[in-house]
Amino acid sequence: MLYWLSSLSEGGDLFNLFRYITFRAGAAFFTALIFGFMFGKPLIGYLRRVQKKGQPIRDDGPETHFAKAGTPTMGGILILSALFVSTLLWARLDNGYVWIVLLVTAGYAAIGFADDYAKVSKNNTKGVSGRVRMGLGLALALLASGWAMYLHPAGLSGQLALPVFKDVLVNLGLFFIPFGMLVIVGAANAVNLTDGLDGLAIMPVMIAASTLGVIAYTVGRVDFTEYLGVHHVPGTGEILIFVAALVGGGLGFLWYNAPPAAVFMGDTGSLALGGALGAIAVVTKHEIVLAIVGGLFVVEALSVIIQVLYFKRTGKRVFLMAPIHHHFEKKGWGEAQIVIRFWIIALILALIGLATLKLR
Repeated sequence: MLYWLSSLSEGGDLFNLFRYITFRAGAAFFTALIFGFMFGKPLIGYLRRVQKKGQPIRDDGPETHFAKAGTPTMGGILILSALFVSTLLWARLDNGYVWIVLLVTAGYAAIGFADDYAKVSKNNTKGVSGRVRMGLGLALALLASGWAMYLHPAGLSGQLALPVFKDVLVNLGLFFIPFGMLVIVGAANAVNLTDGLDGLAIMPVMIAASTLGVIAYTVGRVDFTEYLGVHHVPGTGEILIFVAALVGGGLGFLWYNAPPAAVFMGDTGSLALGGALGAIAVVTKHEIVLAIVGGLFVVEALSVIIQVLYFKRTGKRVFLMAPIHHHFEKKGWGEAQIVIRFWIIALILALIGLATLKLR
């Protein structure tokens, strides 16, 4: 919104700074960070008062989690409030890609909020039925994928771009829409599964988002894309502002979510942030790279799928407990040990993802 101030510039003055994506991204980061620090404690106090018993804890979960009983959930509201306020202030609101990502984030946040509310109000871990969640998530992903396909330049619309093999485009045609839906829904649910330990999900989300933000800025600039040999998607540079706001809001949340957590992000945050990652990957034409930079989320999701399928077939378990971070808990790893090691893995995967921009 504040981009309009650039129209007051005569060149070389303060207002000219508002033309630059990098300046507005930095401003978005600090706006969201300050928002998180200012409103975090009051929000947690409010959630404690209205939720009383906090997030229900699974009876079949790791024994160490019973000590977390009473911790309020829906802390994703803090991240998302900071994210939306900051993005709406600093991003260009005439950019369709920004609205696609905002739509997906808000839609999945609403689904997650309904799920969290059902769990807290009924004091059980069931929440909204899986079919309803999946149906609404697919509908949002359908809209976002179709919109992205419409906005993409003619030479890229309906095409699947491959990392490293930069001259190769796979023409999916209308099948790009169900592919994009799979990416968005898969990312949302994978992050949701990862959110099981204090601080475990938010840092890898910020790392993956930062990587995708750099990619969005890069593919949005014709000079960078010519140098790196990647496909140019005009307008995606504005996504960097959304990402900067996400990182700022995420750090503000992590201040309160660091072990021992004063608040959980809940499905409100995890579904929304995962959906945002998927949407950014779709609009920037880097869906496969998301599987690399978000590899930690992929492994978490696969561990659940493998566990369920193998148990149905044999009656036995591959992991002591799924998702896989609970497997390591059962093996005796400390919570902080798991979280920090998973953060390191997420950072390594992000660097590999960034390297695909240069590799050929």
